Amino acid sequence: MVAIVDYGVGNLFSLGSSFRSIGVETVVTSDPTVLKKADRIVLPGVGAFGDAAKKLRDSGLAEVVVAEARAGKPLLGICLGMQLLFEKSFEYGEHPGLGLIKGEVRPIAEVIPTDLKIPHIGWNALHFGARRHPLFRYIEEGDCVYFVHSFYGARCEESVIATAEYGAELTAAVAYENVYGCQFHPEKSGEVGMKILRAFCEKEA
Repeated sequence: MVAIVDYGVGNLFSLGSSFRSIGVETVVTSDPTVLKKADRIVLPGVGAFGDAAKKLRDSGLAEVVVAEARAGKPLLGICLGMQLLFEKSFEYGEHPGLGLIKGEVRPIAEVIPTDLKIPHIGWNALHFGARRHPLFRYIEEGDCVYFVHSFYGARCEESVIATAEYGAELTAAVAYENVYGCQFHPEKSGEVGMKILRAFCEKEA
């Protein structure tokens, strides 16, 4: 069973529908007991980092998510959920993250040309580098996924498993042991996104 963390921030309905469409049992929950019993955890998120991090901690769920991930349970962060996996964010101030992946979250405005629109919204190709991570074993180099973001993962080179070009090579996905993050939205990325979610739900991810 996949547990989707409900802490008041995230596109929970479409995520649940996506997992069900590939035949995966899913529950949307804010119950720590359910998270502990789940086989895998998904951390969604939309909005501002500081607000989301506070809600996650105030709910008591941050501690549970971190403990389960450090115990070896597969964890997937999506969009803002991915950013929360990092050590800190510089979105409207400086805010601590969950510290599960080394790195920080910074404005894409620092690295992209000034004539490009922010937020970055749209379909972009994934680039894997020299080795394709098992999370992407069902898709191909150059397959496109859907992004909506103004900030990106930085100083996280050792964990980057995919990038996307938007005036600069931006972090598209990260992984460290059993912890994974996608800056894009798999649940909004059609067949490609479904293949990524399917890979996450398999033991080899």
